[in-house]
Amino acid sequence: MKILENNIILLKNNTILLVNFNFSYFLTQYCLVRFMKINYKRYLLYLLRWQLSTPILAGVLVVLASWSSLSATIIANLIGGLIFFWVDRFIFTSSALDAQWQVEENIQCHDCGRIARGYRLVKTQNYDRTGGTPEFRCEKCSQKKTQILKQAGVAI
Repeated sequence: MKILENNIILLKNNTILLVNFNFSYFLTQYCLVRFMKINYKRYLLYLLRWQLSTPILAGVLVVLASWSSLSATIIANLIGGLIFFWVDRFIFTSSALDAQWQVEENIQCHDCGRIARGYRLVKTQNYDRTGGTPEFRCEKCSQKKTQILKQAGVAI
């Protein structure tokens, strides 16, 4: 994907996508950047929530079976929206579902200087380095650091 101008995007298959300025900003800044790193715990909970919505909304449709199909569907969707807005809000904003570890490829270890896959503990119950400067460590050094943190009382 390549942005040609503020409102023209060239996709990989040479398709030109015309969008207004606000949408192109949203598309490039939010979708492409945010969805590159997927929080699989949130994603799986969302899929589970999606599956649970089916029997609930089907039950509403059964109760409203005497109504017209369109009216029953609209009411069922409104009820679903009232219920699942709060569930979706929890899934996508809860810090309890944040990833605790960050893993990056080809980093320089903070301790030994080796180039390897890097690990860093971001957040636990009593440890929070979300705002700090990332210090990635190779697997061996990360295990040492984890033991030091455990001895210091950090719940891992």
